[in-house]
Amino acid sequence: MSDYTELDKKQDVHILHSMGYAQELERRMSSFSNFAVSFSIICILSGGINSLAQATAGAGGAAIGIGWPLGCFISLVFAVAMAQISSAYPTAGGLYHWGSILGNRFTGWLTAWFNLLGLVTVLGAINVGTYYFFMGTFGTGYLGLTDTITVRIVFLVIITGAQALVNHMGIGLTAKLTDFSGYLIFATAICLAAVCLIAAPSYEFGRLFTFANYSGEVGGNVWPETSSTWVFLLGLLLPIYTITGYDASAHTSEETVKAAHSVPRGMISSVLWSTLFGYIMLCSFVLMIPNMDDAAKQGWNVFFWAMDSQVNPVIKEILYLAILVSQWLCGLATVTSVSRMIFAFSRDGGLPASKALSKVSPQYRTPVAAIWTGSILSVLFVWFTSLDIMKIGDTPVYTIVVSCTVIFLFFSFAIPITLGLFAWGTSKWDKMGPWNLGEGLFKLFAGLSIIAMVLIFILGIQPPNGAALYVTVGFLLLTAIVWFGFESRRFKGPPIGAEVAKRQAEIAAAEAAVGESGER
Repeated sequence: MSDYTELDKKQDVHILHSMGYAQELERRMSSFSNFAVSFSIICILSGGINSLAQATAGAGGAAIGIGWPLGCFISLVFAVAMAQISSAYPTAGGLYHWGSILGNRFTGWLTAWFNLLGLVTVLGAINVGTYYFFMGTFGTGYLGLTDTITVRIVFLVIITGAQALVNHMGIGLTAKLTDFSGYLIFATAICLAAVCLIAAPSYEFGRLFTFANYSGEVGGNVWPETSSTWVFLLGLLLPIYTITGYDASAHTSEETVKAAHSVPRGMISSVLWSTLFGYIMLCSFVLMIPNMDDAAKQGWNVFFWAMDSQVNPVIKEILYLAILVSQWLCGLATVTSVSRMIFAFSRDGGLPASKALSKVSPQYRTPVAAIWTGSILSVLFVWFTSLDIMKIGDTPVYTIVVSCTVIFLFFSFAIPITLGLFAWGTSKWDKMGPWNLGEGLFKLFAGLSIIAMVLIFILGIQPPNGAALYVTVGFLLLTAIVWFGFESRRFKGPPIGAEVAKRQAEIAAAEAAVGESGER
């Protein structure tokens, strides 16, 4: 980062100080690293493969050829609107601060809880996806493992612990690995696409735009039997659920150089590149499938079925290894994101044991307690919801909560975007960052985000995830009780206005404690 001058550093620290926070974390992430952390969490080799059946057992080829770009556009409108806000307020835990600054203490607090619960549970879901991919590739065939709760949790403890340890040891090491992850995802996606095209029996490009209805038994019961229109709309959850996690660019703002410029670019570019490479990879996979009807019958096993039947075993296992490493690195980046959210919310007293959770290691310049707390909570979430008794009807609680996870994450995106729509030009938001769409474009993308949020919520509570509606409503009722019963009197929120000036002595002390020279 030879182009990062002393003047640039002063500007980054000045912006942070102006919002009432100390430079406790270390700025070691380049613009590419900021992009790579979001690109790694999106990880088309994770969600794009593990959730592939939502398309192949839904509307068939059109769910990829038409549905993928449409669903990715929905994610893009959120990313563009969030990029505008992130340039003006580049802080760790950005969504929480945006919700507070553009709204009030309650909207910030609610945004924080939506985002935090979403991140903790999505970390668990990502690593569970890695576990099942491992079992389907190496675990059962080579090691003779059987899928049990004990095996699953031991696997998660090992890989999540390794992800937490790397994060513990400093953002420099984490950034190097997520940078590598970015290149690995690019290369593996292209190699997988090439292998699929070479192995394809023919090139029926028309199947990418051919609508089918594989809901019910003909699609392995991935979706309950429904209409062709609904099964196509439900298939949009594949790209929408895959192309998320770009808020990581905002969460690592305080560790990114030239954050007001780098963060918005990281968000948008991670979505665009994931959209492009994911489309190439998935279209190639669809073209490789011998028969779409047979593929639909495989349900959730469609990826392994197609690879086993069409691809050379040696090449297949090399690809599997690269995909497995990419999925582990996806979890690594997610630990970074969730820990920064915990850290940011805790330094304003938003969580129990906030003093410990907001502490930064002077040696590693990382929020160590936040890293391990988020990681442990994600494993406990998987363990608790995997118990046999944890079902609502015939649906496991784990499946329901994972569906709610994405709803929660998108709610945490939509709240500050909606607030920004009304705060633009007022005293709450009268100064834009250097990355500026202009009022008209921002309000267009903000409006589209609100419409998209309604669509995501409606799709996310459809069968077999109907119980997600009750979980979401229950969560909202619980937060209302907690807020009006306790937090409205206790929680002060982030420093705003005169409170910023009062924090200057605390800022200096916090920076001195971690060896940061601060704004000179």
